Amino acid sequence: MSTTTTPSRIKVITGNAAAAIAAKLARPDVVAAYPITPQTEVIEQISTFHASGEMDCELITVEGENSAMNAVMAASLAGGRVFTASSSWGLVFMYDAVLAVAGARAPVVMVNVNRETPGIIAVSSGQQDMISTRDAGWIFLIAEDCQEVLDLVLQAYRLAEDYDIQLPVMVHYDGFFLSYLSEGVDIPEQETVDRFLSVLKDQPRRTVLTPGRKLGVGSHGILGGYMELRHKHVTAMERSKAKFEEIDKEFAGIFGRTYGGQVEEYRCDDADIVLLGSGSMCGTIKSVIDDQREKGVRIGLVKMRMYRPFPHQALVAALKGKKAVGVVDRSLAFGFDGGPIYTELKAFETRLEGAQLVSFIDGIANTDITKTNVEKMIQMTRDLADGKNVPEVTWVSYPEANTKGEK
Repeated sequence: MSTTTTPSRIKVITGNAAAAIAAKLARPDVVAAYPITPQTEVIEQISTFHASGEMDCELITVEGENSAMNAVMAASLAGGRVFTASSSWGLVFMYDAVLAVAGARAPVVMVNVNRETPGIIAVSSGQQDMISTRDAGWIFLIAEDCQEVLDLVLQAYRLAEDYDIQLPVMVHYDGFFLSYLSEGVDIPEQETVDRFLSVLKDQPRRTVLTPGRKLGVGSHGILGGYMELRHKHVTAMERSKAKFEEIDKEFAGIFGRTYGGQVEEYRCDDADIVLLGSGSMCGTIKSVIDDQREKGVRIGLVKMRMYRPFPHQALVAALKGKKAVGVVDRSLAFGFDGGPIYTELKAFETRLEGAQLVSFIDGIANTDITKTNVEKMIQMTRDLADGKNVPEVTWVSYPEANTKGEK
């Protein structure tokens, strides 16, 4: 949502290009990454910036994603600003390093271009790679469109490197939808970005490599105090919620765009029923909501922008008192019938003051979340609000899964 005008230029670019441009504007010291569909364009763009002299950084050509994450972790712990990117199996390949980065509280910023990771090797959209790493100890942010990709990467640096946080941040956006989608993106001037990030220059870093001085990391498990450090990690994650709200407000004052912080509410003030979603699906949902509103349906959307830490306070505030909430997941929670966001929200159901929950699974493995499917979700959520019998979980694009006795 735009609020003011700042020096910038509108350019039609892909979501991948938006991520690369945001990384360039953040002036990282070190970039290391390995190409994988549909993230490859991010690294291609950064390589072009580096080769032309537009991006003054150390660009490390690595032999795989695991090496990329280890490289940026070392540079970050030495006091540098870093960037990397991956997707799907690439994120899986760097998983042990992802855990190490979190444990060391290295403020690494990366983008993950969401892609399915099942054994059937689906080269298609879906948020399963995000779900497979959700408890690694990283802060997770999710973008809806190409503009938000750029803006979230810039906000991620402010969040990761803040002295009160000092945690890695992963910005997620839907592969094949946002990665290759071309939209008009408001690209800020370098001076404006420098002003937004300048506050970090006055804050100390947890670790800085200084010639002549020893620097050790990763030894806390041997030296003791592990419980203390894990607790501090968890509390820093919780502090990031309020900090992200502050950053969004400051971002609005400088760049003229605000998204509401942890969650964005769309036409929710007088809504009886609400859909809860994340990522690129939210644009389609908003379009259907506008159509339904013209027909007198009091429906709204709550868009989750922060997924880790789980923004339960913000979600409860946005959803409590509604008659019914349809939670749309683009991934699976194995071991549960419903989707992962749905199952997590269920833990706070008693705080929703009577709002009933229903789970929708859609948009995985080459299926799109169409307007027709959103209309079905809204109708089922309305039926639930009216006291009708509605299945707790519905696979929207695979009706065969909604019959009993399937094997």
